[in-house]
Amino acid sequence: MYISSRIVRKDITQQKAPGVARASRRERILGYLALTKPRIIELLLVTTLPTMFVAKRGIPSVLLMVETLVGGALAAGGANAINMIVDRDIDSVMYRTRNRPLVTGVLNQSQAWVFAICLEVAAFVELSVLVNLLSASLAIGATLFYVFIYTIWLKRTSTQNIVIGGAAGAVPVLVGWAAVTGRVTLAPFVLFAIIFLWTPPHFWALAVKYSEDYKAAKVPMLPAVRSLSVTARQIMIYTLALLACSLLFIKVGHMGYFYSVSALVLGIVFVVYAARLMHESTEKRAMQTFHYSITYLTLLFVAMGVDVVIRYYV
Repeated sequence: MYISSRIVRKDITQQKAPGVARASRRERILGYLALTKPRIIELLLVTTLPTMFVAKRGIPSVLLMVETLVGGALAAGGANAINMIVDRDIDSVMYRTRNRPLVTGVLNQSQAWVFAICLEVAAFVELSVLVNLLSASLAIGATLFYVFIYTIWLKRTSTQNIVIGGAAGAVPVLVGWAAVTGRVTLAPFVLFAIIFLWTPPHFWALAVKYSEDYKAAKVPMLPAVRSLSVTARQIMIYTLALLACSLLFIKVGHMGYFYSVSALVLGIVFVVYAARLMHESTEKRAMQTFHYSITYLTLLFVAMGVDVVIRYYV
């Protein structure tokens, strides 16, 4: 079934490929935008900006913030584009990704490669010239890790794919910290650990809904190869570790009461969602956990920025 579905998808893609030239300018522009996975970039930037506030212990210059965010967005966009190029065979099988531009034929591989490489080059030049070489190196290092370690190697071979590969999504906090201070100390590595621990429960909760997709594509995402109850237990373990790590940052990051209370409350609520998923292992509970995980990470990092503003400016 898997082989035949891949052949069908491949045939469809090949039939549509000649249509690239007939795609409208608007379709191609939207296709290039889709290659960058804008929603993922938004979340990365949400973690980068508050990190810069904490590193500065105040409000960094607007210019530095813009330069760092632009460079980070370019690097992440290029990495996501390469991910789509490598995963085009998987995307053609999975229902969730069937409308991506390389599957529909709106763009071809050559166009995607040129676009991705241009984004990475632009990111490195922009960050190294306008910010500093350390932040540029970290951003490109994250791309290399995401492409070679996660996309090419782990995603197709290990149930630990998103655990280890998720480290790439935690690098932007290091980039933000390096942009402000020119170095990386213990505090940003704790922030790195927060995102690292957050990624598995976040992604596994979503993967529950698309477990059949992953099975069809033969990607060993945990919910596709283990029972929902096992997945729920793993989500709980990582959520508890995440709560502990977020509280550790109070000491390491010299945070105040606003962040401390926010981290405790947000973390407890996350644990409650994970507990409900363990008690009632259903797709509905998993999606509730997934949606809250986004809210959790956003509010946690916003709380960091607000905490800094309160302590140093109010």
